[in-house]
Order: sequence, then structure tokens, then C-alpha cells
Amino acid sequence: MRSDRGSRAQASIELIAALPALALAAALALQLLLVGYSLTIADGAAEAGALAGASGDDERRAAREALPGWARGRSRVTAADGRVRVEVRPPAPLAAVADALTVSSEAWSRAPSGREP
Repeated sequence: MRSDRGSRAQASIELIAALPALALAAALALQLLLVGYSLTIADGAAEAGALAGASGDDERRAAREALPGWARGRSRVTAADGRVRVEVRPPAPLAAVADALTVSSEAWSRAPSGREP
């Protein structure tokens, strides 16, 4: 009986000791998911901006409108000569981490006929 109780106590202690490592692994996995999602929305916004430019509309405005609300304040959109570049800072616990993990996407389109870029 005594050895059974001791092994259960040791298992409990090992579980408690492993919880910080499990929490860190979960936080890293969540951060990677947020970076991937940020890249996906940057891709979509850059493409929307390029398509707007191809039809003669404002590329920057179209790219901004394609971003979800939370990302608009965390993004930078540039457009010149048919190229639209969208940079998005993913959500992160520290600003330095978000800056280091900034993702970007670029799309290009030709100007509509009769219009110079």
C-alpha cells in the first residue's frame, strides 16, 4: 500500500512540474497560429488592392477595407506602380515580439488600358 501511495504522489508532483512547460508550448502554438492567420489576411488584402488597381479604383483603400477591423490599426499598406504591399503585425503579448513577427504580402496588377500607373 505504501509504495502505491508514493508513486501517486510522485506522479502528481511530476504533473505539476510539467504544467509550465505545457503552458509555454500552448502559448507558442497559439502565437504561430496568429502569425499564420495574419499572413493569410495580408495575402487577401494585397490581392484585393491589386484587383482594385486593375479596375481603376484606389488600391490602398481596397486593401485596408479587405482587412478585419482588428488588423487595420496593426497594418501598413503601400501601393505604387501596380504593386500593393500589406504588412500586418500579429497580436502578441509584447510589442517587440509583434514587431519581430511582422508578416507581409505583395500583389501586382497592370493598370487598366489608357491609364498610367
